[in-house]
Amino acid sequence: MKKSTPFLIALFCIFLVADLFGQGSKRDFYELRIYHIENNNQEKQIDAYLQNALLPAMHRNGVAKVGVFKPVASQPDAGKKVYVLIPYKSMKQYLALPAKLDKDSNYLSDGASYINAPHDNPPYKRIENALLHAFTGSPRFIESKVTGPKKDRIYELRSYEAATERLYKQKVKMFNEGEIDIFAKLGFNAVFYAETLAGANMPNLMYMTTFADMASRDAHWKAFGSDPDWDKLKVIEEYQNTVSKNDGRLLYPTDYSDF
Repeated sequence: MKKSTPFLIALFCIFLVADLFGQGSKRDFYELRIYHIENNNQEKQIDAYLQNALLPAMHRNGVAKVGVFKPVASQPDAGKKVYVLIPYKSMKQYLALPAKLDKDSNYLSDGASYINAPHDNPPYKRIENALLHAFTGSPRFIESKVTGPKKDRIYELRSYEAATERLYKQKVKMFNEGEIDIFAKLGFNAVFYAETLAGANMPNLMYMTTFADMASRDAHWKAFGSDPDWDKLKVIEEYQNTVSKNDGRLLYPTDYSDF
């Protein structure tokens, strides 16, 4: 038995990597791409690129849904950022996409003005990226059931930062073992819940909920605050002091966003 131990460990590692990177991954990966823009011209360039080149190319290459969002007028970053959320079924799909885009003649043609933009007229100031891994309690992307005019919809993107990795893991556990269920019960129409694997504000988790309009959003959060299940969950000792910063962004989907 001792001689077989290294073989068994190696076999376990192979299966673990295959699950993480292969097409059979049980939890989605998400790329959150944030374009920082400085003026209306850059915003138009980003919109044209996303609508006419990137999203169609994503669809051709196996990514069914891509969300594109902008901050509502009341937000401090209104007119300064464009948010793109891309769900992937596996890490393999995420890693393979750039090479596929490089070989996609339609993408290269349709996105030429963005791809070949000159140094003195760039389409953005900077790009901020985060790579996320879906929670075990919500392993797949869920398209929102919210209807009505896109300009009125509210997509709330939240990031919960923790003071330490241990406390961060406890907050993830809190979601997986109760908080997600409360959101579902109250009809928050969550699109995703995910751990941040790489990003600017780690350790942190992120999630997105959706509402028909601002009034609906406010009503849902009021119901959450007085929910009896939440009252029980929030006082459990192991979940105390798990959030050091709560950063919420109120967004609306563009007309060409897939969700």
